[in-house]
Amino acid sequence: MEYNVKIDSFEGPLDLLLHLINRLEIDIYDIPVANITEQYMLYIQTMSEMKLDIASEYLVMAATLLAIKSKMLLPKQEELYDEDLEIEFEEDPREELMNRLIEYRKYKSAAEDLKILEEERSHVFTKPPSDMGELADEKEAVQHKIDVNLYDMLGALQKLMRRKKLQKPLTTKIARQEIPIERRMEEILLELKSLNRPKNFFELFPVPIREHIVVTFLAILELLKNNLIILEQDNNFSDIFVSSKERI
Repeated sequence: MEYNVKIDSFEGPLDLLLHLINRLEIDIYDIPVANITEQYMLYIQTMSEMKLDIASEYLVMAATLLAIKSKMLLPKQEELYDEDLEIEFEEDPREELMNRLIEYRKYKSAAEDLKILEEERSHVFTKPPSDMGELADEKEAVQHKIDVNLYDMLGALQKLMRRKKLQKPLTTKIARQEIPIERRMEEILLELKSLNRPKNFFELFPVPIREHIVVTFLAILELLKNNLIILEQDNNFSDIFVSSKERI
């Protein structure tokens, strides 16, 4: 049975592009279109394979990137000079996209600042004086955590699939067994609850078969969507660790 997952945390194609720019440490004022297009299409392909609901705006952005890439491959026209010897430069096909990304980054940064202020305000209580030592320690720990978004998870999944080198079909015939998403969710949650430590994201994929990897990834997304698990990352681009919000 086909299983589609719609995740609200996907904020749009500009968010994905900005994620790639930060991940690849690209200068937003000089975007290598060929490289960014290849990475973007890889993410779209991964989202499709995971049966995630891809909004049409992602596909529109893919077409835009391909169009810009095509224009960048065309021979550059010679610079034109007017009568006053002023140089008229050829318009950079990346300029419109660059301006949109810069504008989006401003709003995203402002939203993150407001989120931090909201989080700080949530630690302010109007009550009689009490020992706030534990609360201060908790606040400090939260400030050192790095948010793990779904693009980070997709990037980790791409790395996983490269590591696993998925098994080729065997020459013998074997009976295919469908794994329900709900059952895999229960297995993962039970495994995480029984541990006293976070589990490495890669360790949740013990079976190097594409069908099992897809089901496991969708199960993790559903657990995250239902606020049953926590994803943490020590540093940018480091391994992701998963833990349950409850213990047995």
